Amino acid sequence: MTSRIVLLHATPVAMAPIHSAFTDLWPEAELVNLLDDGLTIDRAKTPGLTAELTDRFVRLGEYAHDMQAAAILVTCSAFGPAIDRLAAELPIPVLKPNEAMFREALNSGKNIGMLATFGPAVETMTAEFEEFVAQAGSEARLTTVLVADAIDLLRKGDRESHNRLVADRAHELAHCDVIMLAHFSTSNAAEAVRSRVSIPVLTAPHAAVSLIKATVNHCGEEK
Repeated sequence: MTSRIVLLHATPVAMAPIHSAFTDLWPEAELVNLLDDGLTIDRAKTPGLTAELTDRFVRLGEYAHDMQAAAILVTCSAFGPAIDRLAAELPIPVLKPNEAMFREALNSGKNIGMLATFGPAVETMTAEFEEFVAQAGSEARLTTVLVADAIDLLRKGDRESHNRLVADRAHELAHCDVIMLAHFSTSNAAEAVRSRVSIPVLTAPHAAVSLIKATVNHCGEEK
């Protein structure tokens, strides 16, 4: 039986990387895309995640559940508390975009670097990372470099310039044990970043697909 996975997007630039990861790792999954790019636009206008934005996000996730999703994978990293609320309210797995990548990073060392391009997501991602560190009993620490202009170029279709700007900052994290590319969209720059450093470079989409596939299959075995 084919599993329906709803991908909950808050920006179009996250869509291609996760589709590519599903093609590589789980092509049999039935993908449904829900996009509200107004969420990201409005999130960028506020210093924190507001109650109104959280409610909008949760309503979108409830709609995903209504369409018989086996699981929901969120592809935007700026809505951590809203994802937590959605996961608590729904009877199906709801996965954050970066939790699988965080797990891989903690297995790679204690000095973790992160290249980010969307400033409002950094605070929630840092909090999520620190939560994972605490749960794992790890002493890992996170160093984040924000490449502020790159995502705007990607939204305009200039992938090459986006990748170059991200890669140009990679040397600032060369002292780390591993580098995480913060967002699904940042994974576009993976090869460019890897060409600049000798340490592992992790991307979120492939890690997320591996985790959601294992989660859904496990839930199916328990039924």
